[in-house]
Amino acid sequence: MDQISGKTYLITGGASLIGSHLADALLAGQAAEVRLLDNFALGTPDTIAHLLAEPRVTLIRGDVLRLNEVLEASKGADGIFALAGFLTIPMLQNPALGTQVNILGLLNTLEAARFAGVRRVVFSSSVAAYGNAEAEVLEEDAATVTATLSPVSAVYGVSKLFGESLCRLYAQKYGVQFNALRFASVYGERQHARAVNANFIAETYERVRKGEPPIIIGDGREVHDYIYVTDIAAGCVAAMASDKHGLVINLATGVDSSLTEVVHAVLKVCGSTLRPEYRPDTRVVRSAGGTHLGFSRKRAEAAIGWVPSVSLEEGIRRYGRWLEQQRRE
Repeated sequence: MDQISGKTYLITGGASLIGSHLADALLAGQAAEVRLLDNFALGTPDTIAHLLAEPRVTLIRGDVLRLNEVLEASKGADGIFALAGFLTIPMLQNPALGTQVNILGLLNTLEAARFAGVRRVVFSSSVAAYGNAEAEVLEEDAATVTATLSPVSAVYGVSKLFGESLCRLYAQKYGVQFNALRFASVYGERQHARAVNANFIAETYERVRKGEPPIIIGDGREVHDYIYVTDIAAGCVAAMASDKHGLVINLATGVDSSLTEVVHAVLKVCGSTLRPEYRPDTRVVRSAGGTHLGFSRKRAEAAIGWVPSVSLEEGIRRYGRWLEQQRRE
């Protein structure tokens, strides 16, 4: 953590699930200042409530669509974590604004980094950038396939792909260092309701807690790579601190977990003997997913020394403990 200690960082979209945990990780690494930029259109004050009494945290109400606000927030920063963005569900609700935030918002962030002399930008991309590409092991140089995706999933994935290209352009033309991290399906404490795959974990846990049978969609064989939010935060810090840059890197567990396996993990954590119900797939929004993903994490380990540490069962257990604590409070 020596590379983080004493430095100043800006997190755009800071009042978010990942932003709040990233702030925790930076503070633990002895960062001098952590600035959280958010317009609270999607982020919530509750997510960062535990950070507001910390003197090293600065909350900035601002919008990545306004360059002057991002530039002001970037002054004197050593690095920017570009987390601000629309996920699939809000993208479907407002595609015009979602596209602007994911593309123009990142462009403004890179411009601000350029003018403020920020050393590096870590961009939150997504495994959605692969579309429905298929390979036994899906590495970062795999071609994107969007032919059979739903329109909203394709637009979201392409917006992240475009963002990666913007990062490359600013590195080439202006010398702004970057690492672009393709996040798998992130879940955990302080979870929101904007991520399709994380929602499945939350909804399943809630049903089991109430004594209702969990629901398995379709035949239950659809898989996703579920990654706990603290592992994502650690990956972001590693990507900022590493001497390697200019890379696109998967942040994934490398483990395909089916919907059936998720349900059984929740039942086990809750100590429940409920029997799941199978129902037809009627989802309006769904992310790309078949019966095999196989995301590689070889580059993450080799380039930034990152290895995930939280298993699906342990992650669900931690999420459950957080939920119970919220109810007591």
